[in-house]
Amino acid sequence: MAIAIEAQGLSKKYRIGEMQAAYGTLRESLSHAGKRMIGREHHLARKQEIWALKDISFQVPEGQVLGVIGRNGAGKSTLLKVLTRITTPTSGRVEIRGRVGSLLEVGTGFHAELTGRENIYLNGAILGMKRREIDQRFDAMVEFSGVEKFIDTPVKRYSSGMYVRLAFSVAAHLEPEIMLVDEVLSVGDAEFQRRCLGRMEELGSAGRTVLFVSHQLSAIAQLCDRALQINGGKIVQDGQPAEVIAHYLHQTHSAGVERTWPSEEAAPGNDLAKIMSVRVLPHEGMPPGIMDVRNPIGIEIVFRVLKWGKPVFPKIKVLDRESTVAFNAMDIDERWRANSPPGEYSATAWIPGNLLNEGAASAEVAICSIDFPKLEHHAAVYEAVSFEVLDPGEGDTARGVFGGQWRGVVRPLLEWTIEGPE
Repeated sequence: MAIAIEAQGLSKKYRIGEMQAAYGTLRESLSHAGKRMIGREHHLARKQEIWALKDISFQVPEGQVLGVIGRNGAGKSTLLKVLTRITTPTSGRVEIRGRVGSLLEVGTGFHAELTGRENIYLNGAILGMKRREIDQRFDAMVEFSGVEKFIDTPVKRYSSGMYVRLAFSVAAHLEPEIMLVDEVLSVGDAEFQRRCLGRMEELGSAGRTVLFVSHQLSAIAQLCDRALQINGGKIVQDGQPAEVIAHYLHQTHSAGVERTWPSEEAAPGNDLAKIMSVRVLPHEGMPPGIMDVRNPIGIEIVFRVLKWGKPVFPKIKVLDRESTVAFNAMDIDERWRANSPPGEYSATAWIPGNLLNEGAASAEVAICSIDFPKLEHHAAVYEAVSFEVLDPGEGDTARGVFGGQWRGVVRPLLEWTIEGPE
């Protein structure tokens, strides 16, 4: 298979605190002269080097959709800037075989004084398109962007949302052989993000090469054939999206999929109850922490009752990535209404399949009793465990055959009754 993108030993170094040579005003010249008079030790202390990229090598075959994930500052955007020749690497080399379209930040390649119409033709010319080709796709680009009323208005008067919608529409509809997209899609509203993801899916299905940088792990899982995780300017994982996402979650979520305390002294709780361990039960055939939205999700709590006392019971709270509470749930079975004998208990809360929405979620757990009308927490662990909910996209979930994203913390698969003509 032909290779569309090939990087070999790619590195990029930046120097922090170094004064840049520039031609400026008299005031700036005097300021620079003053800085040069500062002691050498102070100057050297300020001068630091960082490697945004360090010896990165990878290949992307033609037609592959590659997702790149990583923490903020990991080097993802620097990689894209090198690939698009916005910045030159300190060492290493990159070969890109094919016409490249990129969207790295709002309005990349747009001229603020030109209208939306003029910028479409300008960008098309930059990408090597003939005027006839741009004419053929012009109406589709404008319709997709939703800025028809303002197409003859200078883009400097556009809102950031309008700007990015037109920029993405141009980049996607001029049909480059290689498409590079950064997290700029987060600027758009939910409907626009859905349309963008759908368009990127179309490009991938049509055999275009796509390199997609995103923090939306569900979008990476849905769109990509392969994923890279970058950390500290280096590739730390390269493989199937589900496996790379699981590794990333394990590193980035402070909770992880399991928490264990080795002794009662170290375990959270009071003199009545202690939580000894919490874990997310794995789904068969899935990496740890990756949950199929169709299947029940089990949160197991192992706790100890240390002495005879008031009845206690387990409780969980489930939250999404933004810490919005999805729901609270507690075990209301009659067995917890009598005084709890001392000993070790294992309780598993089962979250029904097709309830939680896609994306990252976390669970808080507690062992409680009722101090009417309130709950008394004897042991609690905040952000005890975390996991990622994925939709395999096979049409048998609450999303059906729809390929976009649902909004909301939950998206239950409801039963519907229909009355109509027979």
